[in-house]
Amino acid sequence: MPKGLALTIGLNSVDPKHYGGWSGDLNACEADAQDMADIAKSKLFKVKMLLTKAAVRKNIIAEMNKAAKTLKAGDIFMLSYSGHGGQLPDMNNDEPDGQDETWCLYDGELVDDEIYAELGKFKPDVRIPVFSDSCHSGSVVKMAYYHGTSSAGNAGIGAPDVKYRFMPPDVALRTYRNNRSFYDSILANKGIKSAQDKVHRYCLSRDARITSCPRTEISTACLHHSFLRYGKTAHSRAITENSIRIS
Repeated sequence: MPKGLALTIGLNSVDPKHYGGWSGDLNACEADAQDMADIAKSKLFKVKMLLTKAAVRKNIIAEMNKAAKTLKAGDIFMLSYSGHGGQLPDMNNDEPDGQDETWCLYDGELVDDEIYAELGKFKPDVRIPVFSDSCHSGSVVKMAYYHGTSSAGNAGIGAPDVKYRFMPPDVALRTYRNNRSFYDSILANKGIKSAQDKVHRYCLSRDARITSCPRTEISTACLHHSFLRYGKTAHSRAITENSIRIS
């Protein structure tokens, strides 16, 4: 029978020491990680959950490496992230908009190139659904939507303080400048670029499609990777459960 492993990540804040004094407080990201863990467990997955202070770069990379070494063709690795998304300057010319997207982990950002490279270590035909509830998870166009609705949403008397899951541009710039040598070593890493190219070649050989739908935050990428903005509805739960069915 195929094996299922899951890594669920949720951050209600980040370390202000790395992010230039910004803690990025959020309300329910840890709860999201718990919800995703519960769904995975209901499908008989072995689950590792990393919350806020435990959600550091080395832990996430270590867990992904462990899963890559363990799973074989037909198995499933479910990866979910709930927290802030950020951007850094693209230094290997693989982004049309000139920006690499990131997950804002507790001790530093995890660049999409790094995530891609880690996923590329899995054996062929391991199924990997990835659920990312963060800004830039599907399309950066939603940032414009957030800027337009954040003030309107708070205009009413007694309206709740809406917290969107993206790092403010000034914080993103300050974080990069304060940690430039660290991030530049990642962004210009030729080994990571080679790993990405390997995944792309695999996609082409399997005639895989890459699609994107900004409105629903759903996109499907090669190696059976899928990105879904997870919401707490019966419909989204059904989508999640169907995506990780072991068969």
